[in-house]
Amino acid sequence: MKFFIDTANLAQIKEAQDLGVLDGVTTNPTLMAKEGITGKDNVLRHYKAICDIVDGDVSAEVIATDYDGMIREGEELAELDDKIVVKIPMIKDGIKALKYFSERGIKTNCTLVFSAGQALLAAKAGATYVSPFIGRLDDISFDGIELIEQIRLIYDNYEFDTQILAASVRHPMHIIKCAEAAADVMTGPLSAMLALLKHPLTDSGLAQFLADHAKANS
Repeated sequence: MKFFIDTANLAQIKEAQDLGVLDGVTTNPTLMAKEGITGKDNVLRHYKAICDIVDGDVSAEVIATDYDGMIREGEELAELDDKIVVKIPMIKDGIKALKYFSERGIKTNCTLVFSAGQALLAAKAGATYVSPFIGRLDDISFDGIELIEQIRLIYDNYEFDTQILAASVRHPMHIIKCAEAAADVMTGPLSAMLALLKHPLTDSGLAQFLADHAKANS
């Protein structure tokens, strides 16, 4: 399973990259605003700065919700760097845009997916990635992992190439459950990745090893 980090914070992206397990980045206008990145030129420069840090795909989201606007913005984003994946919302014009970009070899990420039917449409349109938001589904008492399982079954049934990118991942158990459900990618915060490192028996075992070493060499 690929690990993407969901942020626009360059320091966190660098830390995840240095950890040696990072495969890509997803971000969006909300995350850009959180980092104080405003204005079109500044946003484009920031996307380029992210591409300069990581080796893998970087999802960059369009703002437009009409077909012509999504095509215009998406082509501009794709020209920034070969790593850019154009992030398109799951709406009617978005499906048309996914098809347009797919036919031209431009990578896409269909975002704001909350049902298996939406994921099926995205795959039919040739999306590179589809992003079911499992955390937001959990918020309304729907099992987000169950959706990952549904999409996995459908994609395997028909051998779709579209990768399942589990989004809105919030904690380490989300990551584990996504891995069990055979998601191709998970995207989440750095804190969730680092939490995978933690186990009380690891901490106590290491403390014991160090104490025994110190005693033996005293």
